[in-house]
Amino acid sequence: MKILITGGAGFVGSSLADSLLQKRNYEIVLADNLLTGRMENLPQHPNCRFIKCDVNNYNDIAAICLAFRFDYVFHYAAVVGVKRTLENPVMVLNDLQGIKNVLDLCKNTGVKRVFFSSSSEVYGEPVQLPQHEHTTPLNSRLPYAVIKNVGESFCRSYYQEYGLEYTLFRFFNTYGPKQSSDFVISKFIDAALKGKDITIYGDGLQTRTFCYIKDNADACISTLENPVFINDVVNIGNDETYTVIDLASLIVELTGSDSKIVHLPPLPEGDMTRRQPDISNMKQLLNRPFTALHEGLLKVIESRRQLVLA
Repeated sequence: MKILITGGAGFVGSSLADSLLQKRNYEIVLADNLLTGRMENLPQHPNCRFIKCDVNNYNDIAAICLAFRFDYVFHYAAVVGVKRTLENPVMVLNDLQGIKNVLDLCKNTGVKRVFFSSSSEVYGEPVQLPQHEHTTPLNSRLPYAVIKNVGESFCRSYYQEYGLEYTLFRFFNTYGPKQSSDFVISKFIDAALKGKDITIYGDGLQTRTFCYIKDNADACISTLENPVFINDVVNIGNDETYTVIDLASLIVELTGSDSKIVHLPPLPEGDMTRRQPDISNMKQLLNRPFTALHEGLLKVIESRRQLVLA
């Protein structure tokens, strides 16, 4: 079975590849332009190869799809990160071309199903909690969320028009050892390990949920290996909520750090006050206990310690 993962040198894409390569004899190609992806994330495995590629460039990605004729495609390539997406709105909008390129090539090369990484950001500021895939309104107007919402619509339209099957993953906050240092958990852990101040935007009472990367990958693979959530959408996350200040305090405790928590002015936009998924479907996919936050944090702390203090 041949699988393409776009954004494959990124944290989530490369971690998905790690889990797939442990399971079966998949042949995996990772495509990434290395804007935020990193070569050190790539699995070292005979059944996995990396090709530097910009999915927003049709000729670039077409050469790969035509050469390999993939069975399944995970389209994870995107500009990510709240601060980065707010500062580069046009770059975010350009990702729409990549979505269209991937879907056109999938429907023309016999791909059986495309898996699209959408985001919890499509829900915007919540009008109800927990946020359910089919009953919670999608109300964000930020470019990143708009592109994810349009990407979902593209997938539905390509199924209706061409019969290209899809599964939409709405990812909530995910963390793990490979995550880059500009995301909240890695940033807090790095600061704590160095004994530096941990900075929080606003009062820190924003609530978040945190899903360990292995839970994310296993749930997504379950949709590949079982006939579930075909032409449907599923939240991928954890539903235990923590305030940002509680997260920072827990990291200080687990690292044994003497770092101080310092408050910065709130972000002007993009920092939602609350977020919590309905994970009824995720529980079915995972079919095992979720990784507890303290357990996942200890794994990340050990990994970050080797990098930060090397």
